[in-house]
Amino acid sequence: MFPDSPIGAESLNSLLFYLSVLGLILLVGTFIRLKVHFFKKYFIPASLIAGVIGILVGPYGLNVLPNEMVATWGSLAGVLINFVFAPMLIGMTLNNSKESSKYALPQVLYSYIGSTLQIAIPLIIVGLLIIPLWNVNELFGTVIEIGWAGGHGTAGGMTEVFNDLGWENGSSVALTSATLGLLIGIIGGMIVINIGVKKGYTTNIKNQSQLKSIQQTDTFNKTANSYSSVNPNVIESFGFHIAIILVAILIGWVFQILLSPIVTGLPLFPLAMIGGLVVNVVLSKTKYFDLIDKNTLQRIQGFSLEFLIVSAVATIKVPIVLEYAIPLIIITLASLITLMWYFFYLGPKMFEKDWFEHSIVNLGTMAGVTAVGLMLLRTVDPDMKTSAGTAYALRAPFFSPFLGGGLITALVPTLIVTYNSLVVGIAFLIISLVIIAVAYMFGIFKFSNHKPQIHAQSKKRHTS
Repeated sequence: MFPDSPIGAESLNSLLFYLSVLGLILLVGTFIRLKVHFFKKYFIPASLIAGVIGILVGPYGLNVLPNEMVATWGSLAGVLINFVFAPMLIGMTLNNSKESSKYALPQVLYSYIGSTLQIAIPLIIVGLLIIPLWNVNELFGTVIEIGWAGGHGTAGGMTEVFNDLGWENGSSVALTSATLGLLIGIIGGMIVINIGVKKGYTTNIKNQSQLKSIQQTDTFNKTANSYSSVNPNVIESFGFHIAIILVAILIGWVFQILLSPIVTGLPLFPLAMIGGLVVNVVLSKTKYFDLIDKNTLQRIQGFSLEFLIVSAVATIKVPIVLEYAIPLIIITLASLITLMWYFFYLGPKMFEKDWFEHSIVNLGTMAGVTAVGLMLLRTVDPDMKTSAGTAYALRAPFFSPFLGGGLITALVPTLIVTYNSLVVGIAFLIISLVIIAVAYMFGIFKFSNHKPQIHAQSKKRHTS
């Protein structure tokens, strides 16, 4: 389980060269993002653009880059995902006030409904339709929740799991699904926002001109987004936080070894997140807890995620994607329809106030991870005047460790191998219905709220 052979200087020099080329591609993607209007308008991230460039110049495109370089990039995702997940619960403090639970509980339940549906619907379709017609692997239906809510990081991090469970093509299909989900989250999310503004569903953005001014906001943004929490004479703050993350990953590694006889194919990254929780609990009992700067941890996560997306997308195996194209299109369309029902039907019934803002952050997250959800929320609520941002943040400790790339996401493939796609899909559909029933019992889900709330100013605008 632990590496037992040293890495030679020649291998390290090769790695440095491969990373340098990856950095060059990311830089080119950044300038394209800054200059091309379409990418600016729809907030397409530079890392995704760079990943596509990597495909174009790689073995399945112009074949400029050597196979060894691209293969090394493909291995980076499984390493970098640990730096994304390990800090998630570090620096976390829980607010137990009634006001916090009032905001958080609907978000928690709504998020769980979204992810369980995202697991259930594709698996049921795969079990009933796709396996009989296309004879795909039983694990095929997992690529939606892994790729959409989990994102490129989870899709890349699940490579070892797919390989261990006998589906070596799984990583490329999951990464393609993640790319489709990201585009659906960004472009589809902006379309939904435009519809919401026209219909008067949004709380703060009242017309198209307000929305357009937000979309055209200057790309350049010089702001202080972290601070040095440790005296540089002791240790550089960035190095201190990386050391904390590495300890969390080490603890996760120990958990993986202990659990390996019980659970086959359990990846490291969700256990590294649990390792981060252990670090957080230990440090919270000491005065050194104040040395943790959440913003610095987020910068490390962001840095890791940027390079992870570039490397993961650039190493997608195009022939495999083409082989699975039709089944992938089918479960993608089914998942998109489910997502729209989740947003437009469940959203207004789950959130009594500011339903659009509360729902849009989840729509972005369910299709294209947290960053997309927050981007869509800031588009309709730029000054964070609604409670959606607070509720979304409060729900994270109760959701992120389990779904959208957490422990349950990692365990679903093992459950499918043990049973089958259809059985696991039906089980998660039942769980979705149970959660809705729980929300109804708590007075959160209301069947009587048939129409989305339209704000007074918007009603006036429509009738004038």
